[in-house]
Amino acid sequence: MRALVACLLTYLTLLNVPTAIAAQEVRVGGYHFPPYLDKPESPHPQGLVPDLLHALNASQRQYHFVLVPTSATRRYRDLQGGRFDLIFFESSLWGWDATPHLELNLSIDDAEVYVAAAEPGRGQAYFDDLKGKRLALYSGYHYGFAGFEADPEYLAHTFDALMTYSHDSNLRMLLARRVDVAVVTWSYLQMFLDRNPQLVPELLVSERVDQQYHHQVLLRPGGVLTPDQVAGMLSELQENGELPALLRRYRLTLAGKVVAD
Repeated sequence: MRALVACLLTYLTLLNVPTAIAAQEVRVGGYHFPPYLDKPESPHPQGLVPDLLHALNASQRQYHFVLVPTSATRRYRDLQGGRFDLIFFESSLWGWDATPHLELNLSIDDAEVYVAAAEPGRGQAYFDDLKGKRLALYSGYHYGFAGFEADPEYLAHTFDALMTYSHDSNLRMLLARRVDVAVVTWSYLQMFLDRNPQLVPELLVSERVDQQYHHQVLLRPGGVLTPDQVAGMLSELQENGELPALLRRYRLTLAGKVVAD
């Protein structure tokens, strides 16, 4: 009888273990923003964000990070409304003024550069003045030359811009001479040229940037995690070498230690 009671108590204790150690879900917003995130609504999204979430989940058991698809225009109200808790590789300069948020600087930089078709006699001076040039832009992005205004109608009307949802399409239109200048994320351009080395001599890339990305994590006040907690988890990945290796895969570098302000 005593043995039976002991077994029963052990069984009841084990039943409670999963509840006690269940990881708390952290919802991470993400929109189509290659190479950081490609097709977030698909069953198998690709890019730096999914790879980073996998690394975070593998490195600890207290929290479980899940991707929540959003869009470039909807992400503000989705964060404020609690649809997700945080978003990686953002910038407070990209239209977040009216949305309450907390910030964590990542010490990960990227940029947007101007790209034109290479032509005899064409040099860096070609990018000095964009007036009169047909632009290919990514819809929903904030551009430095436009004062970080992202409204597609404004960009199309004011700058004679063709708005798309694909850097690849913009570069292909450039090569076909359908547009004069494309504005492309630096890391994406490097990966594009890695896949298509034969196109390197056909493109002229600006030495000046449209904007420098100073990436941040933006968090919902009162959400599951604080900036300090996220910084701690990222610091562990940095110290064990996983984060630098992951960034190199996407042609990015870590400029310093991830520390909450």
